Amino acid sequence: MKTIGVLTSGGDAPGMNAAVRAVVRTGVENDMKVYGIRAGYEGLMAGDVYEMNLRSVSNIIQSGGTILKSARSLEFMTDRGQQKAADVCRRIGMDGVIVIGGDGSFRGAKDLSAKGIPCIGIPGTIDNDIACSDETIGYDTAMNTIMQMVDRVRDTTESHSRCSVIEVMGRSAGYLALYAGIAVGATSILVPEFEYNFELDVIERMRRTIESGKQHFVILVAEGVGDAAEMARHIEEKTGVETRTTILGHVQRGGSPTVRDRVLASQMGNYATRLMRDTDRSCIVATKDGNIVDYDIEEALMMTKNIDIDTYRLAHEISI
Repeated sequence: MKTIGVLTSGGDAPGMNAAVRAVVRTGVENDMKVYGIRAGYEGLMAGDVYEMNLRSVSNIIQSGGTILKSARSLEFMTDRGQQKAADVCRRIGMDGVIVIGGDGSFRGAKDLSAKGIPCIGIPGTIDNDIACSDETIGYDTAMNTIMQMVDRVRDTTESHSRCSVIEVMGRSAGYLALYAGIAVGATSILVPEFEYNFELDVIERMRRTIESGKQHFVILVAEGVGDAAEMARHIEEKTGVETRTTILGHVQRGGSPTVRDRVLASQMGNYATRLMRDTDRSCIVATKDGNIVDYDIEEALMMTKNIDIDTYRLAHEISI
């Protein structure tokens, strides 16, 4: 392929710009023409594209968000919208598209591939919920952001001998909550992958730690688990400990990407572009046991991913 497009789709993630930078620079160095597509599939259907060069991606590797912008598109979910996007690619002369995003973005890439436009996906989501990949771009930065924010909340929690129920992102995936929870020494960590007994796993754990002399508590909750504010009310009622709720929200998505995310994004962007240069396969780039690999897009979307139960056990053994 000699002419390709690159877009970012779905929720933004720190490191997306580093991936775009790697795609553009790898493409240019391999005598390819690279078009930037603004606002995801919505921009592709509208033909909102521009040719990028080496200087188009200068000084962005350290920036959060995405210079290409992102948007969700209901129209692209329809057959008409997918055909419209494919027609734009053919009119402009784009042989294929590199899609940086999450699971929904990859399903869109699969649909566009079915219309004759090969697509390669790069996992960019803080949730780390792409089944074929051990790690996704933005995940490491988000974990570090959560750790820093919880450390700050803990200062007030400890000063006032309170309990803080802190909700983090992740949709139906508990990776952020679990690993950040271990890093901050949370008393209890609730994730959607494992059933929990609130009385046993939160209230009784707090009572045990109170008996050991501890007077402040951090409960980390993945957003897919339940109502954090209601949990806080229940804790205060049952234990008598003053309890507050903090929902970290979109602060978790922003900020300058970590070294780990910058390097991972650069590796994946380079790999995807070289793959697109040499093949017309539609696939997803991924990490596996420390290596950059790729899977057929159909195969990748059928995979499942589970949190390591030993890590979940560890979290509870050392946080009491």
